[in-house]
Amino acid sequence: MFKNKSYIGISFIILVFGIYAVPKIVDRFQNGEVVKGDRLDKVSNATTNTGRLEKIGPAPKFELVNQDNLKITNETYKGKVVVLEFFFATCPTICPKMNQSMLQLEQTFFGNPNFGIVSITIDPEHDTAAVLKEHRELLGVKSSNWNFLTGEKKAIFDLANKGFNLYAGENKNVKGGFEHSGLFALIDKNGNIRCRKDDFGNPILYYDGLDKKGVRDIQQDIAILLKE
Repeated sequence: MFKNKSYIGISFIILVFGIYAVPKIVDRFQNGEVVKGDRLDKVSNATTNTGRLEKIGPAPKFELVNQDNLKITNETYKGKVVVLEFFFATCPTICPKMNQSMLQLEQTFFGNPNFGIVSITIDPEHDTAAVLKEHRELLGVKSSNWNFLTGEKKAIFDLANKGFNLYAGENKNVKGGFEHSGLFALIDKNGNIRCRKDDFGNPILYYDGLDKKGVRDIQQDIAILLKE
């Protein structure tokens, strides 16, 4: 008997709670108030991209020749946001993937006069201006602001290894005969190397051109720099 009374009492309390609380919960859903609150606001603010990118320092200066035998320097890209890579036309390993990543960036920002791409060969003895022009056409490059550059081998290797600190070297024991980084450098309109921070608050320096996340990250950061 006492047990039955207890069940009746509990049921009555639940009924009263439902009559009082449910309409208020419905109202909060309708008014959008359920997504507001201190804890959720703090999470939202913590994950918001503020758009602040680290400034690493001035990009190394260069003077090379493009696929049309025209001199290209840092000044050519003054006032533009630039993505820069080192590659070679006959690369059988990582370059095809890097090419696709660059083509994705080209497509995303195509028609924006303030965006450019620089691809510098590390095999200039083979990759003459004519070879690079053919390679460019084979890839289907459309942007006039995407230059494929060649020049003197030592100057290019110094630019890669000492200037940008992006590894490039010869190795007869690997496919293609050359080794190089698959990273992309991001340069702002004032000629400074820029990057985001990792999860530990450290500058990443460069972006992985072989990884979907790396390409997505640099794409987002290009958009940020174009607005500066």
